[in-house]
Amino acid sequence: MKTIGVLTSGGDAPGMNAAVRAVVRTARYYGMKVKGIRRGYKGLIYGDIFEMETGDVSNTLQRGGTFLLTARSAEFKEKDVVEQAVKTAKYFGIEGIVVIGGDGSFRGAKDLAEQGMPVIGIPGTIDNDIPYTEYTIGFDTAVNTAMEAIDKIRDTTSSHERCNIIQVMGRNSGAIALSAGIATGAEAILVPEIPYDFEEDILRSINLGKVRNKTHFIIVVAEGVGGCEELATKIQEVAGIETKLNTLGYLQRGGSPTAQDRVTASKMGSRAVELLREGKTNRIIGIKNNDMYDIDITEGLEIKNNEPSDLARLAKIISI
Repeated sequence: MKTIGVLTSGGDAPGMNAAVRAVVRTARYYGMKVKGIRRGYKGLIYGDIFEMETGDVSNTLQRGGTFLLTARSAEFKEKDVVEQAVKTAKYFGIEGIVVIGGDGSFRGAKDLAEQGMPVIGIPGTIDNDIPYTEYTIGFDTAVNTAMEAIDKIRDTTSSHERCNIIQVMGRNSGAIALSAGIATGAEAILVPEIPYDFEEDILRSINLGKVRNKTHFIIVVAEGVGGCEELATKIQEVAGIETKLNTLGYLQRGGSPTAQDRVTASKMGSRAVELLREGKTNRIIGIKNNDMYDIDITEGLEIKNNEPSDLARLAKIISI
């Protein structure tokens, strides 16, 4: 394989630039050409493609977001559009594509593979919600961003003797909520994978705190749970403590990636190129038992989500 393409798709995640950098520099190290594909699958469809040299990725390692840009592409679900994308790739001499993104991006990669285009997928999403891998690029940075914000919110929560509900991102995954909540000593953490009981999981925790003369409380809620405004009202009415809602939102997607995200992204980007060189295509790279591995893209997408029972149990034990 002499020429490969690289794109970032779906929601941006800190560390995507580090992965692109590793793809470009590893490919150039082995004498391969690299074509950058702007705006994800949309750029692949319409030919927003350019040749990349090692200097094009200088000073990108520490940057958040993705300098290749990204976009949602609903039309990519159509077979004729995928066929057009493959034709475009071949027109630019691309023989294989590295796709950096989440599960939706991987489904697009699978469609490309079914049309004969070799692909390698790298998991890049802050949600950490792709079941075949224990870790996705951007997750560590998002958790640290949420942690820093919650620490600051706790300062004012303590000063005013309030309860603060902090809603974090994650779609239908509670990974960010659990990690950030444990890291900040939240009194309760609510995630969409596990139904909660108001009396047991929230009111009991607040009342136990009051017995210890605690006057402020932090509750971290994953966005997939929903109903945060109603929950704030209920806590204020039932527990008798002023309750505020804070939604962190897209703040969690931005910022300079952590060392963990930079190193993991670099390892995955380099490995993606090596897989293409070895003729191992239609694979997605992941982390299993803290080691990097790869799995067939179809097989990986069929793996189901597991409930985060261990972390949820830990959170409940240490929040009393």
